Amino acid sequence: MKRAIDVAPFGELADPRVLASLAVAAEDNGWDGFFVWDHMAYRDVRAVADPWISLAAVAGATSSVRIGPMVTPLSRRRVHKVARETATLDLLSSGRLTLGVGLGASSHGELEPFGEVTDPRERARLLDKGLDDLARYWGGEFEPVPVQRPRIPVWVAGVWPNRRPVRRAARWDGLFAIGMDSPDGLAEMAAQARVLRAADTPFDVITEIPPDDEPQRWADAGATWVVTDFDRAPRESAVRDFIKHGWR
Repeated sequence: MKRAIDVAPFGELADPRVLASLAVAAEDNGWDGFFVWDHMAYRDVRAVADPWISLAAVAGATSSVRIGPMVTPLSRRRVHKVARETATLDLLSSGRLTLGVGLGASSHGELEPFGEVTDPRERARLLDKGLDDLARYWGGEFEPVPVQRPRIPVWVAGVWPNRRPVRRAARWDGLFAIGMDSPDGLAEMAAQARVLRAADTPFDVITEIPPDDEPQRWADAGATWVVTDFDRAPRESAVRDFIKHGWR
């Protein structure tokens, strides 16, 4: 099991310099990953940092932690722009980028106000098409290509108990299970995904937990990554303290 920190770049953390400093602390304290949320807006939150510029700051300040957005809704992005951003960020980080993707949620207030697609089926179609397009761009249609070959790892988010994202995730590199009530549900989703995979191909099962949860019970259910998430109102002091003293 690997452990990571996942923070919303909101409020006190809506400064890429703060995020880079926290990522350095995570790296120095033995964490395996440092991820950030990707949102254009989020309900009543006022200060929201751009995840890609923030991740560039993190990449430049660190040398070993895996980094990435958790997660990017491709339906509200220009996929060719994402291809350029991700390839560049993979180069900047020397091959440490993981791309988390999902449908996004209309409840956050970042779809309708900006004229984005709201229909879930259409967002799912755009996600699938976007992933196929990304693989083509990364494969050599765009240059420079990413450091990681054959491509940047892709983790697909799925909210329990929805099964469709499991089938989508099985085509890629990992299932990011969100909103899990118990390790039993994670074990069920992980088993489903692995049935759809070739036995000898690597596949990650990722779940998020609050800081007061015990990660080992999720590892016992099949998680290869357990990500500690601080919800939408992260305090820099609390995140920094947990990085230093929390589970890892």
